[in-house]
Parts: sequence; C-alpha cells; structure tokens
Amino acid sequence: MNTHIPVLLNEILEYLQVKPDGIYIDCTLGEGGHSEAILQKGGKIIGIEQDGEILEIAKKRLGPKNIIFVHDNFKNIKEILANSILIRGGASASIDSVNGILYDLGVSSVHFESKTRGFSFRFDADLDMRLDLRNKVTAKDLVNSLSVNQLKEIILKYGEEHRAEKIAQAIVKNRPIHTTFELIKVIEPIIGYKNIHPATKVFQALRIAVNQELDVLDESLDKAILLLKTGGRLLVISFHSLEDRLVKHKFRKWAKEGLAKIITKSPIRPTYEERKVNPRARSAKLRVIEKT
Repeated sequence: MNTHIPVLLNEILEYLQVKPDGIYIDCTLGEGGHSEAILQKGGKIIGIEQDGEILEIAKKRLGPKNIIFVHDNFKNIKEILANSILIRGGASASIDSVNGILYDLGVSSVHFESKTRGFSFRFDADLDMRLDLRNKVTAKDLVNSLSVNQLKEIILKYGEEHRAEKIAQAIVKNRPIHTTFELIKVIEPIIGYKNIHPATKVFQALRIAVNQELDVLDESLDKAILLLKTGGRLLVISFHSLEDRLVKHKFRKWAKEGLAKIITKSPIRPTYEERKVNPRARSAKLRVIEKT
C-alpha cells in the first residue's frame, strides 16, 4: 500500500507525551501515520477524517484495535467525543478526559495526487476541491456564480494575492469555467511564471473557501481546548501563514486568560533531513499548548 510519511512525527511524539491507555484525538486522521505511532505507544485514538475515501485507507492500515474511526468534520469534535465509546474498557469519553489532540492541517498528499478531485494544477480535472464529497458547493460553483467583488475578496483574503481584482475580472469575463486547466489558462497571463506556479494562490484560496477551512478551524479549536485534561496538550501543524496566524493568536489568547500555557514559544519546523526526505514538510510549522 502506498502511504505517505507523516510530517514532524518525532516532534509530535515528543510533545504529545503519549501515555499508555491515554485518550488522543487525531482531528485529521488522513492515512493514519501519526495515529499509528500513537497506537504503538499504547494510546487510544479517536480518528476524525472528513474524506471517506482516505478514511478507508486509514482503516486498512490501522485495524480496529484501540481506535474509533469517525467520518466527520473536526468542527464537531465536542459532539464526536461525547458519542465515542472507547474500545478498551468501554468507557464513554467526555469533557476533561482527553490527554492530547492533534491537528495536521492542509490537504493530504492523496488529494494533491488525485487526477479527478481538482486540487492540483498538474492535472486537468473538474473544479471540485471538496475535502468531503458529501458537501454540495464546489470550486466550480464559486468560480461560475460569484461576483467580481466576491471572487476578489476570496482570492485576496485566502490567497493573499495582490492581483486579486484583475484575476476576478478575468474569471468572470471567461465564464463558464469547468476545469483546472481552463482556470489556469485565465490566470497565467496575469501572474506569469516566477518561483511558484501562477495558479498556486488562487487554488489555495478557492480550496479554503469551498471547505471553509479557517472558520472550521477557529470553531474546532475553541471546543478542543475544553476537552483536554489538566496537563493535556493540543498540537497543531499548519502549512500556510493564514492557519499559523490563527493558531498563534488563539494560543496567546488562551495563555492570557490562564486557560493554558504555551509550550513552543516559536513554531517547531522540520529538520533539514526531514525536508530532504519529505518535501511536503518544508512549510510545516508545529505549535503546542498545554491545558492548565
């Protein structure tokens, strides 16, 4: 089976301080790399994954022992925990019962390597970009229905692209746009080729908008910190500045309120050796906070 290398795995295990029979929530289960290591340390896992296809990969990798698989969005973390019955001992989990919570944000390598889901500008595919195929709104819906101002706001806010207005105008002028390559063709003349692909920021912006990623993260974090035991830790791996900024401000707010203490004064980054082996890790930042 083709599985991908979990990012910052050694650092995750170091900061999570896995206790045998401790309860851990993997909010972004993916293919199960981080959870596999936690299980090997004796932890119990509630694994949340919103993509049903990737959840099946994790199930085959991890098996049924000491893990509950949940097909849901991590914004529902409180409800998921309340409804979860841990396999060993059969005890119902509740608020203040969790030893650690992990978020590995962003998009899975499986998504970027999919030739049909529209996440990658390497493949000509339908403009979908939904992480959960049960959701109704796709990137194609946004591209073909929103006004210039609405598209501009999304591209500027979530892509931090200063040519957002020109791109939005070009999109509206060239509608309908159905595929990734059709959208790239509209963007290329405005951005040109420099250090990154010209569609990188626009694709990021549309993906964040389709999946409401920042709003969902904000909501989930506020619930997650309350689920931890005293001394329990919350770990977040982010991959772009918008996510990291949100997490940093949230952690500072909790520390100021006396709810938690920040463990990582500056974000932990992958070593040169990890980045060499796993290029996906190059932009990763890990922040850790502990419930007080």
